Amino acid sequence: MIWFIFGYLLLLIGIGLFSKKLIKTGRDYLLAGQSLPLSLSTFALFATWFGSETILGATDEVLKGGFVKVIEEPFGAALCLILAGFLIVKPIYRMGLTTFGDFFRVKYGEKVEILATLMLIISYFGWIAAQFVAFGLIFKAITNFSFEVSILIGFFIVLILTYLGGMWAIALTDFIQTIVIIFSILFVFFDVIILAGGFSAFKKIPPSYYSLIPELNYKDIIMYIAGLITISLGSIPGQELFQRYMSSKSEDVAFKSSILAGLMYLTVALIPLFTVLIIKFSLGFESKNTLIDYISLYTNDYIKTIFFAGLMSAILSTASAAILAPSALLSNNILPKIFKTFSESALLTLSRSSVLIISIISLLLAFSGESIYQLVATSSIITLVSLFSPFILGIYWSKSNKAGAVASIIIGFLTWFFVNFLIGLEYEAVIVGFLVNVLSMVLFSLLFKET
Repeated sequence: MIWFIFGYLLLLIGIGLFSKKLIKTGRDYLLAGQSLPLSLSTFALFATWFGSETILGATDEVLKGGFVKVIEEPFGAALCLILAGFLIVKPIYRMGLTTFGDFFRVKYGEKVEILATLMLIISYFGWIAAQFVAFGLIFKAITNFSFEVSILIGFFIVLILTYLGGMWAIALTDFIQTIVIIFSILFVFFDVIILAGGFSAFKKIPPSYYSLIPELNYKDIIMYIAGLITISLGSIPGQELFQRYMSSKSEDVAFKSSILAGLMYLTVALIPLFTVLIIKFSLGFESKNTLIDYISLYTNDYIKTIFFAGLMSAILSTASAAILAPSALLSNNILPKIFKTFSESALLTLSRSSVLIISIISLLLAFSGESIYQLVATSSIITLVSLFSPFILGIYWSKSNKAGAVASIIIGFLTWFFVNFLIGLEYEAVIVGFLVNVLSMVLFSLLFKET
């Protein structure tokens, strides 16, 4: 198993080295020359989000009460891709932008561009660090290397891929990794189904576990609404989605890839959820990490190899995408203003330098301990309470302006921060911060009309 995993990782590194030959300009590096066909574009969108949280986090949560407990992930994530396809793909593709930060410059000016870009960059560090930690835990379990060494191995693999090949390397490796991910979880699913006596095992899952409607009480409803909007709306103003849409070879490909990726994401993500429910209710096994522990204890080496290769694929694809997103923002929207350079060669140099900077900061955060988990939990929330309304209303509301954008970003974020960290209402903070973000955008745009 170990040699197979090492061989697989070397293959990914080789693709990164090959991808370097496809890059001539900074735009090639960040957007793969805007030439991705429907297959690569769809798989890149899917693999971007299908990470360790989907396979491990959601499978642990669903055992606590069924699908209603995972409304944020995968249901909210799949909904985000579908909503983004219908709401934003075509308008932003027609604008011909390089990064998501460019939208705020074109619509509201350079100061709002910098503010929005900084908010976006901050939101990515915890997400990247969590992927390093997840890789470290899995690689340690497979090889018996130390946790620290395992994290460093994951760090260097992702860094080589992203630094050398940029979006081209990510798109090509995502295509392979998506196939590995789907094959691995299907393999485990059918192995479990056979041991459980066939598809009749679904009947042993309590009907309540299939429900997507929360209990009609204040606590459950608030948690449900907060969880649903966090990713389904909060991730719409995200550089990782923008980058994949703009890498597509046409507006039609970008639109179709978003819809297909959303449907594909939901379909594939349900497989590990059903797998752990069958493990619990038909095979009678449950632990703190049910899926990982069951596979480690009760499957043969062949199944373990397939599963862990798929899991590492999910982690690596998410990590590389998460690194390139803030790197694109830093190199395109922040550093050129400092160094006063805007040439193509300079953009390519700044882009690769930004990948190195973002990767090192995230690596340090991965070694810092529990602070990672708080950052992961708030990554999509930050964009929801700060950037959602100036982005969506900037597209569809003609009266939106700079005053509204600045007010909504600052007031929405501060409201969420105050209610969450000072009052201690975690879920209410998400909803209140989101509502204040929208209301501030509307109110200040109307009060301070631009001539």
